[in-house]
Amino acid sequence: MLLSISNLEKDFWVRSGLGKPLTKVEVLKGINLTVAKGEIVGILGDSGSGKSTLAKIILRLLPPSSGKITYAGQDIFGFSKQETSLWRKKVQIVLQNPFRSLPPRRRVADILREVIHYHHVKNRAEEKDYIAQLLRLVGLTAADGSKFPFQFSGGERQRVAIARSLAVNPEFLILDEPTSNLDLSIQAQVINVLTELRQRLNLTYLFISHDRNLAAYFCDRLLEMKEGNLYPLN
Repeated sequence: MLLSISNLEKDFWVRSGLGKPLTKVEVLKGINLTVAKGEIVGILGDSGSGKSTLAKIILRLLPPSSGKITYAGQDIFGFSKQETSLWRKKVQIVLQNPFRSLPPRRRVADILREVIHYHHVKNRAEEKDYIAQLLRLVGLTAADGSKFPFQFSGGERQRVAIARSLAVNPEFLILDEPTSNLDLSIQAQVINVLTELRQRLNLTYLFISHDRNLAAYFCDRLLEMKEGNLYPLN
């Protein structure tokens, strides 16, 4: 099993007002989940149900209150500094709103180049061809690298966001509502791109959505998050 989550819990301590005592809010309650290599697992749920909190914990952006997450049999919270660096390459996320997640004042090629440099994916002699390859991979052209994010449509911006996630050659993508801001025809185009990429690159997806019909079409298996609990759907 590629990803395995066991009895995962996450609590936040919040204060309802000035001078009020801290109160524990249980956001995730004993989550159990497995994802096999090459699988697309969908998690449905309303806003506030805990879906994005789960994604942040898998990405190690938040620590769990209790429980365990293993990736390829290794405890992700027991990684050394070097193992953590490798983990950052293996697992990436595509966020909901690319207009907010992409730097608006930087050209697309520079956005991709920053990722390539930071993670030492390619040397400078190879980066130009690699950036062109990434853009073609998501259905754009090499010339699109000279544009700014605002010069693209919503669907094209999401393709840029996908290309940025692919720049480090990941194995596992968390897709956090990647089509929710798009109209139906553009949603279908983005889903087709993701389907093709899964086959070409042997990717594994965790697809977070509130759209039951879209998730049923795209995913191999569905679960639903309700008030911090995760339930399988038939």
